[in-house]
Amino acid sequence: MTDTMEAFDFEAVANELRPQCEALIAQYERPRSALLPIMHLFQARQGYVSQEAMEFAAGLLQLTRAEVEATVSFYTLFFRKPVGKYVLQVCRGLMCELRGADDILAYFREKLGIGHLETTEDGMFSYEEVECLASCNRATCMQVNLEFVYDLTPAMIDDMLAAMRAGTYHVKPMVQTQTPGRTWKVKQDGEVGTGRKSPGTRTSSDPNNAGGVGDPTGVIMLDTIVLRNAAFAARSRERFVRDASQISEIIDEDGGIINAGH
Repeated sequence: MTDTMEAFDFEAVANELRPQCEALIAQYERPRSALLPIMHLFQARQGYVSQEAMEFAAGLLQLTRAEVEATVSFYTLFFRKPVGKYVLQVCRGLMCELRGADDILAYFREKLGIGHLETTEDGMFSYEEVECLASCNRATCMQVNLEFVYDLTPAMIDDMLAAMRAGTYHVKPMVQTQTPGRTWKVKQDGEVGTGRKSPGTRTSSDPNNAGGVGDPTGVIMLDTIVLRNAAFAARSRERFVRDASQISEIIDEDGGIINAGH
């Protein structure tokens, strides 16, 4: 599909949203706590959480881009790539399965011509098969742009899709500032086990280092352990213990490591 949308002016939108972002930050003791509502603001305006939005939030909250991306990627309600105007999330939980979800899922795939985590060619619909939506008494169910729809039947699906295409459906379409691709999967999500890094960590000198935030060497963490005579805890087979004799490694009062054994 040819992209005929006007170019999205991120800088202008960021400047417009900055006062709201600062007001959100002021509500919390720790500025970082405002990250999620700030990301919701940008998704509502852009249709997804872009790399620019994450970079803006990182600068505003004095976080690394990796910290912001790690948070955004954890929550499935954030889309890191453009999606359709209607995100159709159909439940495949146990109760829905017992009430015929397999047939409903198959009907959606047939009518839309796409599968799980895919978007139609015209950019209208994005389809996802999700786990339990906690509306078991109204199975089978789904969400349309996070609004619940219950007691699904093929006839309901036909009417729903027709109303969405006609622009008469009661749920508003999502903002769409960029034409979505076939899928909104993020490539890096499938590469966790390969050792490849997400964009937010590629500029870090040592992204695998376990040091604390703002402490790439890990020195602050080590000093905390040594200077506070940190007590370690371990689990026996029977109970939670704080007995040093049952802990493989502990730090003594002088900062040395004792191999205590089990």
